[in-house]
Amino acid sequence: MADYERERARFSWERERERLDGLPAGRGLNIAHEAVDRHASGERADHVALRWRGRRGERADLTYGQLGRASSQFARTLETLGLRAGERVFLLLPRRPELYVAAFGTLKRRAVVCPLFAAFGPEPIRERLALGTGRVLVTTSDLYRRRVLPVRDRLPDLRHVLLVDGPDPPLTGTLTWGPVFDGPGTEDYRIDDTDPEDMALLHFTSGTTGTPKGAVHVHDAVVSHEATGRLALDLQPDDVFWCTADPGWVTGTSYGIVAPLVHGVTSVVDEAEFDAERWYELLERERVTVWYTAPTALRMLMRGGEAAARAHDLSALRFVASVGEPLNPEVIAWGNEALGLPIHDNWWQTETGGIAIANYRCMDIRPGSMGRPLPGIDATVLARDDRGEVVVGADGRAVEAAPGAEGELALRPGWPSMFRGYLGDDARYQACFAGGWYLTGDLARTDEDGYFWFVGRADDVIKSAGHLIGPFEVESTLLEHPAVAEAGVIGKPDPVSGEIVKAFVTLRPGYAPSEALRLDLVGFARSRLGPAVAPREIAFDAHLPHTGSGKIMRRVLRARELGLPQGDTSTLEAAG
Repeated sequence: MADYERERARFSWERERERLDGLPAGRGLNIAHEAVDRHASGERADHVALRWRGRRGERADLTYGQLGRASSQFARTLETLGLRAGERVFLLLPRRPELYVAAFGTLKRRAVVCPLFAAFGPEPIRERLALGTGRVLVTTSDLYRRRVLPVRDRLPDLRHVLLVDGPDPPLTGTLTWGPVFDGPGTEDYRIDDTDPEDMALLHFTSGTTGTPKGAVHVHDAVVSHEATGRLALDLQPDDVFWCTADPGWVTGTSYGIVAPLVHGVTSVVDEAEFDAERWYELLERERVTVWYTAPTALRMLMRGGEAAARAHDLSALRFVASVGEPLNPEVIAWGNEALGLPIHDNWWQTETGGIAIANYRCMDIRPGSMGRPLPGIDATVLARDDRGEVVVGADGRAVEAAPGAEGELALRPGWPSMFRGYLGDDARYQACFAGGWYLTGDLARTDEDGYFWFVGRADDVIKSAGHLIGPFEVESTLLEHPAVAEAGVIGKPDPVSGEIVKAFVTLRPGYAPSEALRLDLVGFARSRLGPAVAPREIAFDAHLPHTGSGKIMRRVLRARELGLPQGDTSTLEAAG
């Protein structure tokens, strides 16, 4: 995108749909066709689609032609098993080629892909399979034994378990499946007519409060995936793209599986977990050009200093973007120094299905800002009353907040990747809308130029002595201190103030917890935030809890502080 205002003025979702092929003979729109088959049967058939790197040094490249054939084989497997259109296939797999084959094969069958985070424990897996009425589960023999077998007898709807590395003979109650990448051609499998509104993806939120919500997304979402890949991530045909997010989360699906392949680029898939040296080596060896990662990972790299990055040839890298939580300004400064590139923050969530607000290549970055809305998406900040509810006028329209005023971030419904509901819970879905807007649950503000700034989750806001304090603002300030690597901020109950601000900080190498350092951090925060906003208490914590997607779990910090049960968070913390 060369000019944001011009692109926004001329943009239309109908024109974006024309960039895609659609199924032959006007038979609808299917994600698998747009991401795989149209390339597999065209000029990019021999172009590498997936460049897989295993945790033990294994290497495998899959071309679009190979991926097309293998995913068609999996679609036939599902057909043989009697799986019908609209039924759910759950994928409990690490980042390995079979995951991508199974995802696109499921979509070709017009069944629904339901990714699961491989570090989940047995109960979160059972809960999601039950809520989604999972018919087929694809996993490994190890994950099956440890995570599924203990709860298998409580999953009456689960008909088939396919093991990608199953023993011969198979484990009791399972089938062995492994893709043969040089099997029959894609022309032997015909994707049935697919309505763009047919369910394609089911993403479960992490369930931080109550039962996990199954956000329903449809095949039409691929229109957003194509548009955001081009406009927000600047994907071009010869790019080597690396999205570090786990496919068990929405980022890892939308931008680790779908969007890069829709653009016909080579997508790097790394099975191993985070290791700073491995990541730098991968960026260098694979000549990654576009990198999409998370602020937590960038902060972990930042701990090693600029020299660690400069020890590698990262000259191929031309665009870096970040998502998952707000990007602190000091990380942007580190990117400019260590990588020689700005880091482009963007904002979206499970329900939006794709990037909605971003810092684009054509725009100046304002450190700490989420950026501006994607062309084709109308965003605003809505005023809230003293109870924290969106203000709706007598005409039924929600009242927009003035620039600079904090309120609830809201989007006008209608973009293609917007979720179509919560599976089996329409009341919960309807509660997400007011006055003609989708309510995101995030608090934000805008500046005079239309840039959006994240304040915090509505349910994370700290109310202290009449002040509404966003944890992110306090965390970002603490991260400016040279001793602080990470910070998590919560409201601690207080009989006088209602709540006081308490911060938990992880220190950088070379610093040790001490009373003198704690007092220095308190003074540092007060000098920048003022005494009403700065933390009253600071605790040192070398292992802050994270979700699998890298966000600091403030609810776990609160539970620890209050001595309350923390729920089933052990696997999420381990993944962080």
